[in-house]
Amino acid sequence: MWTRLPSSALRVTGADRVDFVHGQMTNDLRGAPTPGVVACCFLNVRGQIEFFARAYRRQEDVYLHLDAGQAEALAARLRRYIIFDQVELADLSGELRTVHVWDEAALPDWNPRGGDAQTFELAGGTVLGGRVNRTGRPGVDLHFLTRHEEAVLAALGGEEAPLDALDAARVRAGIPDITRDGFVGVLPPEVGLDVGGPLPAISYRKGCYVGQEIMARLEARGNARYHLARLRGEGLPGHAEVTREGRVVGQAGQHAGGLSLARLRKELLSGDAVEVGGVPATVDLAPTPADA
Repeated sequence: MWTRLPSSALRVTGADRVDFVHGQMTNDLRGAPTPGVVACCFLNVRGQIEFFARAYRRQEDVYLHLDAGQAEALAARLRRYIIFDQVELADLSGELRTVHVWDEAALPDWNPRGGDAQTFELAGGTVLGGRVNRTGRPGVDLHFLTRHEEAVLAALGGEEAPLDALDAARVRAGIPDITRDGFVGVLPPEVGLDVGGPLPAISYRKGCYVGQEIMARLEARGNARYHLARLRGEGLPGHAEVTREGRVVGQAGQHAGGLSLARLRKELLSGDAVEVGGVPATVDLAPTPADA
């Protein structure tokens, strides 16, 4: 089973590509193997998420996989920080396609015991795969040239699952999608991106980056007021305020399969009654992906 992912992409080349991208993102690209992939954020000076990406470190480049429509804006941001760095940016959004294969064992020529990033031949062309948990179990984000799309999808065979089905699986597993859930503009530890969270995208041991001081302060004090939780309820509106007794206590993401993920105040407990955009809901603290 596989699902098409709305995507955009940046390719970063040049002698300083790894150091340059590493210095802009929240996670440790230098520490990744070659090939390797790490989830990361690009923050503003207040530590709030501007972009979420998966960064692939490869022999000749760094490939940044983003949600649809984001590559141009991230490229503009990165260019503001190029001073003496030997790097070049190329928007490959029109040239690449991405699908998520739900079960890595079902992907031809992918090695389930191999690294998290693998390049191999499929349908007469070279494809890039990255091990990504989007459903509560390891799957593969498969990246390939647009002109090879028909042949690659034919080689995959199996059933195409709609994006709504993938959303329902990830929400059930407690895995956020920063763009689709509308969590851009919040602090990473508030929505499951901290170390030990369902989608770790931060290293507290790497060098400075925009927003790093705020992240270091949160780690030292452990005082993020919000965390990631699930809400149960039928017909909940997506991307709406969560209230309790008239007080705003969080924000809900996408609604799928009778559940929503939410950035919620930590004092709320499982079973507490809240409202999402005026619709009744119940707090259900999200499991880790391993528990789903």
